[in-house]
Amino acid sequence: MIMIVECITLPKITKKQSKLPILKFKNQMTYEGTLTKMQTEVGNPIQYYLVFDTSFLNINQLLNKEIEVVFDGFQCLNCGKNKKIFRQGFCYDCFYSSPAVGDWIMKPELSTAHLEIEDRDLAYEKRVQLQPHVVYFASSSELKVGVTRKTQIPTRWIDQGAEAALAIVEVPNRYLAGITEVALKNHFADKTNWRKMLTNDIISFDLFAEKKKVAALLPNEVRDYFDINAFNVQPLYYPVLQYPKKISSISLDKTPSFKGILTGIKGQYLIFEDGSVFNIRSNEGYKVRISV
Repeated sequence: MIMIVECITLPKITKKQSKLPILKFKNQMTYEGTLTKMQTEVGNPIQYYLVFDTSFLNINQLLNKEIEVVFDGFQCLNCGKNKKIFRQGFCYDCFYSSPAVGDWIMKPELSTAHLEIEDRDLAYEKRVQLQPHVVYFASSSELKVGVTRKTQIPTRWIDQGAEAALAIVEVPNRYLAGITEVALKNHFADKTNWRKMLTNDIISFDLFAEKKKVAALLPNEVRDYFDINAFNVQPLYYPVLQYPKKISSISLDKTPSFKGILTGIKGQYLIFEDGSVFNIRSNEGYKVRISV
């Protein structure tokens, strides 16, 4: 049985460093740094943090307050250079060279480290692929199947905005998880409808009942790992004061400066009073100034 515990380690800040990213203008506080996905702590509600090099910001404390976000350049999450972000926080060159964004990341069934076959960096791929992985059901917009490393539970579920999740099977490597997902996504969705997730248009499911249906669908290599009673359902509670009825997405490429009253946080999205939403994950590698 998995015990669901999520902890984050926030950076230690010296007295001198703590003065660097926080500037005061007209009773405002301004935080500066490069966006990376928000870190989280499980609770009721979930606590969200933006973590910069020398400071961090608890986003929950900004609910019902006006915040302004201003684009201030790029910083590739791999090479650290001021180069335009291509995908997933990486510049073009790093996206096509770093092992952290190989094809097997999005398609676990392409993992080959268990065969001693290198994609970009075998040592890195062994470290990531050859560890316990979990195939799971999540209720986010509808019932979906997904894959994550065991160490990323429940972070992965939070990042997808799941209302509840249940592990289906735990396997010893990413390849086995990948072929399991491929087999199951012929019968279940494998993507979250982010618009439905953010408007809270959620369908509830009996996750245990759904799990019972999959035993006969699992690949032969995985069936010995299946145990109907091995895991518990994990409910998740998000800090949302008000869900929007209609939403519009903000991109720093098109809107380099915006402000609004924060009314919720779900998945990796900030939700504003006017129905606009900002996906932190989609803007990783963008340097910003956040004024509160």
